[in-house]
Amino acid sequence: MKNLCVNLKKEIDLSYPITIERNILTNIEHYFDDKRYFLVTNDKVAKIYDNFISKFEKKHTIIIKDGEKYKNLKTIEFILNKLLDNKIERKDCIIAFGGGVIGDMAGFCAASVLRGVDFIQIPTTLLSQVDSSVGGKTGFNNAHGKNLIGAFYQPKKVLIDPDVLNTLSYKDFQSGMGEVIKYAFIEKSCNADKFFNLFELFENSNHNEIHNQIEDIIFACISLKAAIVERDEKEKGPRALLNLGHTYAHAIEKISNYKILHGQAVSLGIKMALKASLLKGVINENYYNYGIDIIDKFNLAPKLKKINSDKIIEIMKSDKKVKNSKINLILPRTNAQAALFDDIDELLIKDSLI
Repeated sequence: MKNLCVNLKKEIDLSYPITIERNILTNIEHYFDDKRYFLVTNDKVAKIYDNFISKFEKKHTIIIKDGEKYKNLKTIEFILNKLLDNKIERKDCIIAFGGGVIGDMAGFCAASVLRGVDFIQIPTTLLSQVDSSVGGKTGFNNAHGKNLIGAFYQPKKVLIDPDVLNTLSYKDFQSGMGEVIKYAFIEKSCNADKFFNLFELFENSNHNEIHNQIEDIIFACISLKAAIVERDEKEKGPRALLNLGHTYAHAIEKISNYKILHGQAVSLGIKMALKASLLKGVINENYYNYGIDIIDKFNLAPKLKKINSDKIIEIMKSDKKVKNSKINLILPRTNAQAALFDDIDELLIKDSLI
């Protein structure tokens, strides 16, 4: 078992514990209080974990369809109506049991229904375990882009069971690795208490060895994210570093109609950010090649058959990080660091699309 805490002691103490423990689902009652729980999950997860889901009252279990394309207002309205139909009260708690899509939407509903009820994250994918379950970002997609409607709303606790990753497909595991690799490129900029040297881990490991060390990898990524979120809960400054590759990625996801998974798009976005960084002279060719090789070693980034650069630019201009109508990008710097650049030329972006 590994434990850590996101310390958010400001005007209101929003701190919360994170527990990483194998087989945690069988002992889940130890982590629950004497209150009523509403479980939000999807049909894919429900089939795999029917024994776990059966612990909750049927009328308090909300099952939606699986997939990024269902992360929309229609699904949000469905969840909210189910909660209200079953008389949710402010003392009740919502459980997000699934991947990043479930966590984002269940968290948004928790922030919205009755103007806020507690929620707990129980992430079931590598991507959600290493990234999206921590930090309090909630929301959904619409026609203008990904996650443009949402709220910062912190969970009361995060319960991570690495054993559930055994049910993931190869593609889903690789998608999660896209977020893991991201932390290698920004590790020194996170200013965490401990340096995990993720680059060295990836250099010296193959796919099977990554699986064997997954509990330590989850702990490393969450520790790095917690260090940033504690400094900047609502992305006014350094938290933007967590978006390395994401401005490209969100455009890639949308243009593919979400057929490319988020982590795959992030890996491809990091490749493009490396290229932009090289073109701006921020990094040299050696570091560029090193970064590309690390991503390619684990086959994380899909190859796009063709790229409509004008469409990519159009979508990127709708990104949350656009300021004064200019696209801002997080770009890699040498030695596991990254920084925000607000002077990105559109021609440079087009040249970076690989």
